[in-house]
Amino acid sequence: MTQPFNQITPENEANMLDKHKLFIDGKWVEGNRDQTIDVINPATDEVVSVVCSAGPDDLDCALEAADRGFKKWRATSPWERSKILMRCARTIEERIPELARVMTLEQGKPLIESKMELDRTVDVFEWCAAESIRTYGRLLPQRAPGLRQTTIKEPIGPVVGFSPWNFPAAMTARKIAAALGAGCSIIVKPSEESPGVVVGLVKACQDAGVPDGVLNLVFGNPAMISEHLIRSPVIKKISLTGSVAVGRILSRMAGELLKPATMELGGHAPVLVFGDADPEKAAEMTAAFKYRNAGQVCLGVSRIYVHESIYQRFLSRFVECANNLKVGDGLADGVTMGPLANSRGVDNMELIMADALDNGAKSVLGGNRIGNRGCFWEPTVLTNLSDSSKVMTQEPFGPISPILPFSTFDEALERANGLDLGLAAYAFTRSLDVATNVADGLEAGWIGINNFSPALAEAPFGGMKDSGFGYEGGPEGFNAYCQTKFVSQANMDDKS
Repeated sequence: MTQPFNQITPENEANMLDKHKLFIDGKWVEGNRDQTIDVINPATDEVVSVVCSAGPDDLDCALEAADRGFKKWRATSPWERSKILMRCARTIEERIPELARVMTLEQGKPLIESKMELDRTVDVFEWCAAESIRTYGRLLPQRAPGLRQTTIKEPIGPVVGFSPWNFPAAMTARKIAAALGAGCSIIVKPSEESPGVVVGLVKACQDAGVPDGVLNLVFGNPAMISEHLIRSPVIKKISLTGSVAVGRILSRMAGELLKPATMELGGHAPVLVFGDADPEKAAEMTAAFKYRNAGQVCLGVSRIYVHESIYQRFLSRFVECANNLKVGDGLADGVTMGPLANSRGVDNMELIMADALDNGAKSVLGGNRIGNRGCFWEPTVLTNLSDSSKVMTQEPFGPISPILPFSTFDEALERANGLDLGLAAYAFTRSLDVATNVADGLEAGWIGINNFSPALAEAPFGGMKDSGFGYEGGPEGFNAYCQTKFVSQANMDDKS
């Protein structure tokens, strides 16, 4: 068996508190000492920690550990797995204050949002703990005397999960908790830009009694790690939350190997505000959801279409709400919008703004970077937009809000469905007929009518079109970590 190198021992642990390490086979290891990655606080541009990188030898160790861990974990009673997952939930819950601070320090969102994300993380572990004892098969109706035909659900095997930087705790937890609840082992590879809270989750799982090898954590070069792990015969399933571009690459790789995959990819969610809606209330709710996590939300609002009869009222109240946001360091009191999570986000905002203004858009509010330190961007509202501009066709993933009028239901639906992305969509109306028709007509996997619901542990979450395939959350997401056997059993002594 390949041995991990640079293993951390109790004697040298105290000297490495600034490093986010790999977790392989129940041990914290450093990986390649020459390839650490700086973690930057997006509010200050300061290096707040470093993350270790896995080399091929470390990945082989993780694969061997996951293979051994699976054989042990799959034989563990679902009732025992449920108890351990519930202990994970309680341990994470106890550590929310410290984990939230780490998340805000590395990712930027206001502390209150980090705490809310960790509350949802606890929900995920609790729900999967309960679901693990509900992996029922079926007894099919008997076709002949002495014949029993049943289905049996079994864990699919060791899996690999890739999670993003924007919701590092919740997105990683959905993969860990569902995989472990179903009886699988897992290797998780989160983003190197917000690693600390995931390290905290893994420590909580370790302390709660998850056996060695069942849960493994690696960081490093994304392309090298994904290819090494996906192509290993040990890995039986892939789960990605990421961009469409990365999803295409990993889907092709998984498809070549005939391995099942779940792909939760990008979105460009429209909001349709119909003429019978309360424009002020709709504006307040939409603005609050839009600027959560500085607009870096895959389910978040990207395009806002408002009926022409209430357009000005909606726009006025939306601008007022956006203008009242307090932008700053997420650890500071009273801050309601933090920085973008990285400098790439600022560069993208500048490109989007330049393109919009070149195409005749009007900036009603904001439109500029704030200061020269950190990755802050003004809450921005644009009108008079061309449907072909970047902000209308590419997921902005930032605090820029395009707001446009529409005239008819058919026009609104056509514009909402006009892109190849279909992750989420929303609408506001008092009409039951309109609500029903728009829910039926919108091409998106997650639809909110008169509300914005975050991803829920008990609800299936997945996209249509280029926004991916498969589900996370709910029984649909849990079952993705299972495979079903059909067993037809006859009595050989039956004389009939």
